[in-house]
Amino acid sequence: MQAKYIFITGGVCSSLGKGLTSASIGMLLEKKSLNIAMLKLDPYLNVDPGTMSPYQHGEVYVTDDGAETDLDLGHYYRYTNSPLSRASNATSGQIYHQVIKRERRGDYLGKTVQVIPHITDEIKLCILQCANQKENIDVVLVEIGGTVGDIESLPFLEAIRQFHSEHRGKCLNIHLTYVPFLKAAKEFKTKPSQHSVQVLREIGLFPDIILCRCENPLEQEVKEKISLFCNVPLQAVIEEADVEFSIYEVPLHLHEQKLDAMICEQLHLPNPPIELKDWEEILEKIRHPQGKIKVGIVGKYVQHHDAYKSVFESLHHAAIHTGYQLEIVPIEAEKVEEDPSIKSFQDCDGYLVPGGFGERGWRGKLLTAKYCRENNIPYFGICLGMQVMVVEFARHVLHLKDANSTEMEPATANPIISLLSEQKPVQDLGGTMRLGSHACQLKPGSKAFDAYQQSIIHERHRHRYEFNNAYRTQVEEKGLWLTGTLSGEDLCEIVEIQNHRWMVGVQFHPEFQSKPTKPHPLFLKFVEAVIQMHKEKTA
Repeated sequence: MQAKYIFITGGVCSSLGKGLTSASIGMLLEKKSLNIAMLKLDPYLNVDPGTMSPYQHGEVYVTDDGAETDLDLGHYYRYTNSPLSRASNATSGQIYHQVIKRERRGDYLGKTVQVIPHITDEIKLCILQCANQKENIDVVLVEIGGTVGDIESLPFLEAIRQFHSEHRGKCLNIHLTYVPFLKAAKEFKTKPSQHSVQVLREIGLFPDIILCRCENPLEQEVKEKISLFCNVPLQAVIEEADVEFSIYEVPLHLHEQKLDAMICEQLHLPNPPIELKDWEEILEKIRHPQGKIKVGIVGKYVQHHDAYKSVFESLHHAAIHTGYQLEIVPIEAEKVEEDPSIKSFQDCDGYLVPGGFGERGWRGKLLTAKYCRENNIPYFGICLGMQVMVVEFARHVLHLKDANSTEMEPATANPIISLLSEQKPVQDLGGTMRLGSHACQLKPGSKAFDAYQQSIIHERHRHRYEFNNAYRTQVEEKGLWLTGTLSGEDLCEIVEIQNHRWMVGVQFHPEFQSKPTKPHPLFLKFVEAVIQMHKEKTA
């Protein structure tokens, strides 16, 4: 069977949840035993989000092959088994960069290079490459970032129009729109959705299904009005109201409205009944928790949840699995610096310091690690959070008062964390960013080995600085063990404090490989330690 294509656009305003919706649709189609692939097309001119501020773009999601991609790929991973790689995300910056490279090589044989056909051809090529990244793909879901009507999105929408013409009978358009409720008038307003669909029509795209984001369920007459003015069948007007408990309710709500069956019918795909028991069990645990725990996240961007999206979700996955409700307490690292008293830590049952770059909040993170080490409180350090743990240990246990990372203090006399190029034994390796999946060898008997239950693991990286092996003997003699190393080499991947309840730091990003149906083993063990801490505190 040749691949079919579903294009998901958004209208009226941004932040409607296209990524979450796309992932939910993908999950439902997989339940029908269809093989899917997912592609996010981003209209911004950055080549990728790797250099963008988390305030602008949220987290950077890293794939196994080392691509720095949009955070929506995290949704795709959590909900589906779609292959995720460089072929799963394309930006305007990448598209234009490729076209310019072809022009410089002379590939266009002297032709005038234009948006149509050259840019649109490159976009269509990206869609086909996503479909061909794995054998036997049945359905490709293509999410177009931004909002219909944005000038940046026009080349993508034109490319989709052309793609429809070239692949007749194999494409479906889903338009996600917003239906606001005006409290003063006490009624829903459909005009924004009508205008959004009108803009699509002007481009030459006609929605087959309209998903209506709304705060409350839509009245029947509202759906009828949207159906009439947007020229879609009434049953193809699907409401996507705000969920009560969890974002993991979304696919179940869409299934209840027969969205998956409608897609299969319109694309002539197999349409067997599906079983959602595993997701229903997740929601049952969310609705009826055994208790409640508090985890403090100490970082630079804690007020902007998308900056640590995968970390937050991974903690929730582990909490759901254990049957507990999780309260995440955002703690600004800079405020800990200003007030390092116990009050600033807000009496949490455990603390996590996530990845990041730069000196801002560094001292507050060090104080967090010290507080957890000295008080036997569960601590999980990810990437920079691991480096924080090592520097704090060197300063206060090894008494190397000036121990530091050369990222924070290039001239430090004790560079316990440094670029590989700064570590004399490995000068030739350079100090470039380590990206993508790498194998890690675990030490038997360690907390890491206990979590994974295997000796070789594969995790994804995004960092430049490494633990300096010149200090390995010193730290291990005092109780900080290196329990995971890069397979085949000696680079530190995991550290643990001995004789501590649970204090583990990892150089990689385990949050990129956690699902609600399969929590990441390290997050699971951390949350179990947090639950035990909570029980002891409340006994």
